[in-house]
Amino acid sequence: MFNQIKHVVPGALKGQRFHFLGICGTAMASVAVELHRLGAEVSGSDQGVYPPMSTVLARAGIPVADRFDPANLDPAPDWVVVGNAVSRGNPELEAVLDRGLARCSLPELVEWAFLPGRRCLVVAGTHGKTTTSALCAWVLEQAGTQPSWLVGGVPRGLEGGFRVGEGEWFVLEGDEYDTAFFDKRPKFVHYRPWVLVLNNLEYDHADIYPDMDRLRRAFEQGVRIVPRSGAVVANADDPEVMSLAAAAPCRVVTYSAGGNPADWTARPGPGTTVEVEGPDGVAMRLEHSLVGSHQPWNLLAAAASLALAGVSPEVFCRAVSTFPGVRRRAELRGEAQGVSVYDDFAHHPTAIRTTLEGFRDRFPDRRIWAVVEPRSNTMRRRVFQEALVGCFHATDRVCLRSVPDPKKVPRDERLDVERLARDLRRRGVEARWFSDASGIVAHVAERAEPGDVVVVLSNGGFEDIHDRLLAALEKRS
Repeated sequence: MFNQIKHVVPGALKGQRFHFLGICGTAMASVAVELHRLGAEVSGSDQGVYPPMSTVLARAGIPVADRFDPANLDPAPDWVVVGNAVSRGNPELEAVLDRGLARCSLPELVEWAFLPGRRCLVVAGTHGKTTTSALCAWVLEQAGTQPSWLVGGVPRGLEGGFRVGEGEWFVLEGDEYDTAFFDKRPKFVHYRPWVLVLNNLEYDHADIYPDMDRLRRAFEQGVRIVPRSGAVVANADDPEVMSLAAAAPCRVVTYSAGGNPADWTARPGPGTTVEVEGPDGVAMRLEHSLVGSHQPWNLLAAAASLALAGVSPEVFCRAVSTFPGVRRRAELRGEAQGVSVYDDFAHHPTAIRTTLEGFRDRFPDRRIWAVVEPRSNTMRRRVFQEALVGCFHATDRVCLRSVPDPKKVPRDERLDVERLARDLRRRGVEARWFSDASGIVAHVAERAEPGDVVVVLSNGGFEDIHDRLLAALEKRS
């Protein structure tokens, strides 16, 4: 199958028909849009589509069926690209298998159609992948190198989350989630890293990795495939990362924003600046507009990896100062009656904590609400029951939605949202839980005051809570 993909896609895109199962996944939609731009005929299907990717696909003119149905496969496509959220029992997937249609995973398609002959910069880790990979793509684009990129989000200022450029460099967000129902390896093993960034490593994806040891082994696979001429760019403040880097078969470049010895270091500068020092006397003052106490690590990872790509400090500084960020990362969705509503993708205790700390730093004198939907496969589970209690110290009010689709997780393994709210109140944080978004909208709209900042944290659509909340606020007398 791999060789077939390799020969079919580059030489004969025009006239080839690709159908994407699970097309509204961020990476799936981004690749679909680029294939469409390159001349392929593209369609897709999904269940319960929601912005921003549904909007991206509609603007590109790609037809999307809002349900899985064997009829979506008529006439038969040349290739069915199977998303990793699609599993056996899906009626459309079963039809693909019954009919013997050619299928592949998204990482396979990307690897064999677009990566040969490229220098791949792969950004991996539990946190910061999307922002760091988008920043690297942005800097290389500003440097005039005509890069390619695959970012698992919607980067602002760039032409979508996936783009095939004419240059040598290809930046990829290296997701550790499994590839497809028929390929349980992490996605990044398909991405041929020449530079592999290891931002951090914490336990996540409890539905895929039963324990930390299994997760480590997934990242070890990524480290093992970096060529001797390449490099691993490693966070020196993370012991798990440094343990992985110790086994790297190539050069290791380290960075630290936490005071540890490293090749690249950072410390806070005046205002929103970060002072960076690198090898050979490199010194930069980075002006940026990113939110979150974790951002110095993302900036350092980008600086260290792009130096290997030949980007000068001057170009890097200029590009960082104009980087517009990524949608759903501290994204202002609107303001109504003096209340600002932000959207953020954070869905892991560390990401929630550092994101909210960043909002507190930005708005030290304003009341901050955290509105949380525990939607990811890991957040639904009790694995983070205790860790979540320590994530909200930077907030004034917390609204927790009950676990959506609770039957997906056995009761004795499910996050106890009511208990979490009680534990937060014991710590002095005003917290309440709600059965759905409607209750949260009514509660916040009634009690929010001018100047308040509402931060919505979810990796899903959250019942369109952002627009509903803004509308409810507007209706207040």
